Amino acid sequence: ILKAIEENQKTIIFSDYDTDGIPGAVMLHDFFKQIGYDNFKNYIPHRNLEGFGLNEKAVAGLAEDCANLIITIDCGITDIEEVTFANSLGMDVIITDHHLPHEVVPKAHAIVNPKQETCEYPFKELCGAGVVYKLIQALIQKGDFDLTPGWEKWLLDMAGIATISDMVPLVGENRVLAHYGLFVLRKSPRPGLLTLLKKTRTSQRHLDESDVGFTIGPRINAASRMDEPILAFNLLSTKDETEAGLLFEKLDHLNNERKGHVAAIVKTVKKKMVDRKEIPHVICTGHPEWKPGLLGLACNSLVEHFERPVFLWGREGGETLKGSCRSDGSVSVVELMSSIPKNSFADFGGHVMSGGFTAHDNAIHTLEQVLSKKYTTLQNGSVLERDPIIHTLRVLDITWSLFDEVNRFAPFGIGNPRPLFLLKDARIKSANNFGKAKNHLKLILTDPDGFTNLEAICFFKTKDSFGVDLEEGTTVSIVGHLEKSTFGYKPTLRLRIVDILS
Repeated sequence: ILKAIEENQKTIIFSDYDTDGIPGAVMLHDFFKQIGYDNFKNYIPHRNLEGFGLNEKAVAGLAEDCANLIITIDCGITDIEEVTFANSLGMDVIITDHHLPHEVVPKAHAIVNPKQETCEYPFKELCGAGVVYKLIQALIQKGDFDLTPGWEKWLLDMAGIATISDMVPLVGENRVLAHYGLFVLRKSPRPGLLTLLKKTRTSQRHLDESDVGFTIGPRINAASRMDEPILAFNLLSTKDETEAGLLFEKLDHLNNERKGHVAAIVKTVKKKMVDRKEIPHVICTGHPEWKPGLLGLACNSLVEHFERPVFLWGREGGETLKGSCRSDGSVSVVELMSSIPKNSFADFGGHVMSGGFTAHDNAIHTLEQVLSKKYTTLQNGSVLERDPIIHTLRVLDITWSLFDEVNRFAPFGIGNPRPLFLLKDARIKSANNFGKAKNHLKLILTDPDGFTNLEAICFFKTKDSFGVDLEEGTTVSIVGHLEKSTFGYKPTLRLRIVDILS
């Protein structure tokens, strides 16, 4: 890379289209701009037309554009034929990735991936953007650039977004990237981020991992899911406030459209399951008209509802079906896919908790049966234990002092779950469904003496969801975690409901 910069060779930053690849692409873009290297461009493949990773049509086009070097971000580790093709056209390929390698890896000029067996890097769980951040640190260390010492710390906002959004374990170095990523996000001057936070009424000063997961991340992903990934990249990289405003409006429109499509898929699958006598160990279903880019989100919702792994598939041209899968924590979806007959999938990949696959029409009809049968032999070796309840509380025990103590363990996520508490003998003062569709629940709780009030909320569940009487005066026990709401004029302390017990 240093040679390409020195000789002004044309470099292509070829990134994945999600909340890992796009922030990673923004980081390398910003670094190149900061050192005055302009002979590069960013390429983000179309999720549905090109699919994940390198593809020969794109590689051929980059060769015609006189590219000398391709640097992949969050992809490439399984693209053996595509890298060989790029080499034949006179281009070098440097792969930066964090996905699991197959038995054979591409013949790239270099591979930067901590999950390689030969890699001695001590921390193996970096996301794709985390790998890019380490690459930039190494380039600064090895190169001779006129940079203010520590300048690269301003890139941690992007590393933080990716680390929190990509469902990698928030332990070790990821914990550092997430923690300081949030620190920089609270100070970031990026016009696109500032516009997004302002328009969504999100406090930059109090930004936390939930805001990344539920406000920032979905809008980055919406761009590629709805066929325009470059919008998200442009929003995060622009220096122009006017452009940022226009880009956000487009992204927000796409995000709202995406929500409607996902809700329709989830509703269809739930109805299918109601019509069946027995729900399988692994749900696997699909429809040729479903957009593959939306299926991961639908999987997330269905896993939460049915508490089992979910595989969904759709089609976007071509002969193969494309799908996404998510685990409920009882099995690694990659291990599950690896353990069934090889002709079940044309290709697959991913992590313990999430993955993607392609399959031929003749295999899809028996896939659910094959996956469910294999699941019974794998699920006993649980990869994630259910989050334990760490303490029993009363309403009057829930104070800002307790919240501050718990929050010292933040940021929370995969590998570092938010602590769960059991709230005993809470009396319901009021119970209401809220939101435009009245599909969220808010309780006002008091202690038995009625002196202390506490708000408790749960999204996408209502008074009828728990099978418990939630009328005024009823005493219940609630499993949940503490959270600070910054919606309004001043922060409020509340309980996020996980379950309600009679």
